[in-house]
Amino acid sequence: MAEMENDETSLELVVNDLKEVDQKIEELEFKKMLSGKDDHKNAILTIHPGAGGTESQDWAQMLMRMYERWSEKNKMNVEILDYQDGETAGIKSVSLEIKGEYAFGYLQAEIGVHRLVRLSPFDSNQRRHTSFASVFVLPEIEDDNSEIVINPSEIRIDTYRASGAGGQHVNKTESAIRITHLPTNTVVTCQTQRSQHKNKESAMKLLKSRLYEQKLKEERKELAVLEDSKSEIGFGSQIRSYVFHPYQLVKDHRTKEETGNTQGVMDGGIDLFIKAFLSQRKHTNL
Repeated sequence: MAEMENDETSLELVVNDLKEVDQKIEELEFKKMLSGKDDHKNAILTIHPGAGGTESQDWAQMLMRMYERWSEKNKMNVEILDYQDGETAGIKSVSLEIKGEYAFGYLQAEIGVHRLVRLSPFDSNQRRHTSFASVFVLPEIEDDNSEIVINPSEIRIDTYRASGAGGQHVNKTESAIRITHLPTNTVVTCQTQRSQHKNKESAMKLLKSRLYEQKLKEERKELAVLEDSKSEIGFGSQIRSYVFHPYQLVKDHRTKEETGNTQGVMDGGIDLFIKAFLSQRKHTNL
């Protein structure tokens, strides 16, 4: 009708409304993919560098920043549960609690080994280096979850002095916590908070999530894909490659999704990879 009457103003409004409706439909279809038992939960994301020393530790820290930026874009909150500095640069490991609707549902697409190819900033000869880091994601388990009950007599709690940055108080007192679940020999640590109580609280969150993961594997064999993602951190096991040199490309090897906007990806623009993964998983399970 707007076209027939040459009403450009109404036509522009209709076009804008259609774009908004299309976007809402796309969001609803995307959320339909997140129907797993734990998809709606907060996520605990852990990053470990692979072999390669400083190179891989720096890459692990770059990934940490990428997930922090992604969380900001998606209005999710990030809390560092455990953090260990690298010897020269980067990190030895980090565990992040990411709080937001469907955080685990989205971030399970990131489980696996991530490979970086670049000219090394740590090599005076500016040679090309390949680095690896693994990403693992667990759903956060609520305190009132009846499926995971931890008997106080079955855990050992050790305290020790925190290392690395954190202020004088952190380094002078035994505020860091290590909890060992004796029946499964599962060990978790936390040293990022100044308070021993807060470190213990964070460590218990990690422990509950890891015990829940083990329970799911026992009950549902299809979750073995999570265990497979913990394979050797090196060539042939990566889920995604980030190439900064001699060309710019980020490619997901599972879905074949790719982009040349490497800076956008490192600034948290990973939704295209997450959507492609969830879409592929949905069609595979049909």
